[in-house]
Amino acid sequence: MAGGLVALLDDVAVLARAAAASVDDIGVAAGRASVKAAGVVVDDAAVTPQYVRGLAAKRELPIIRRIAIGSLRNKLLILLPAVLLLSQFADFLLTPILMLGGCYLAYEGAEKVWGRISGHSAGHGTESEEPPDEDTIVSGAVRTDFILSAEIMVISLNEVIDQAFVARAVILAVVAVLITVVVYGFVGVIVKMDDVGLALAQRPGAAVAKLGRGLVTAMPKLLTVLTVVGTAAMLWVGGHILLVGTDELGWHGPYALVHHLEEGAHDALGAVGGVAGWLVNTLASALIGLVVGGLIVVVMTLTVHRRKGHAAAH
Repeated sequence: MAGGLVALLDDVAVLARAAAASVDDIGVAAGRASVKAAGVVVDDAAVTPQYVRGLAAKRELPIIRRIAIGSLRNKLLILLPAVLLLSQFADFLLTPILMLGGCYLAYEGAEKVWGRISGHSAGHGTESEEPPDEDTIVSGAVRTDFILSAEIMVISLNEVIDQAFVARAVILAVVAVLITVVVYGFVGVIVKMDDVGLALAQRPGAAVAKLGRGLVTAMPKLLTVLTVVGTAAMLWVGGHILLVGTDELGWHGPYALVHHLEEGAHDALGAVGGVAGWLVNTLASALIGLVVGGLIVVVMTLTVHRRKGHAAAH
């Protein structure tokens, strides 16, 4: 009896160690996948603050919370099952789907560039004198986030494609929750920093008050910088997705050319060659995103936007 109990306890201990090792493996894999998706995470974090720009302070956090909930719903309820099913039964569709998302990001970025050049805002209504409807803001943000979240999930999937189905599902769920919390937590801090600065400016103490006034003065400029960074990131991420996707689908010329230029910069500049090579790849990807996005903007302007304009005129 005692021997049987000892054997049972040994089995339990073995299972516990195996479970602990599995949890460790999942944590490492989730961390690796999150790092690989960092480019799109930067894009997501840079784009989101523009949706609450110019709104009343009391509306900022509620809107961000709604966008965050919509983002998590996108990732866990729609994208996670879809990506898992595709990876299991139709993995050949992942690259084309990812490239469609890249085209959308390139279009969004190019549309914002054109709006800035032409003087007509191509954003989501943040430049309007009248505050936009909250439901419109949230739906637009969640729609854009869906594309970014799809890129994050597919990029993460590529890092764990060799895992078993259940482990793959758990890792992607962890990545989805982790990235959503980090991105929208960061965004919440950013958009409330001016309120923090105002509170500090009203406190006694010259140094604290000066810091508060500095935060209040800096926040509009920081949000403008984030908008520019978000636009650049859309073009870069979208272009890079298209560059890698065309290579995977058999058109090797563009990727080979960019890779050749990247290696040339790396070899020519010695100690800073790594940074130079990365800059070459990034600029080339952004240029591809701008060209492809610009073409889509022209097509949309001549078709969908023109029909909407005629409908509005009538």
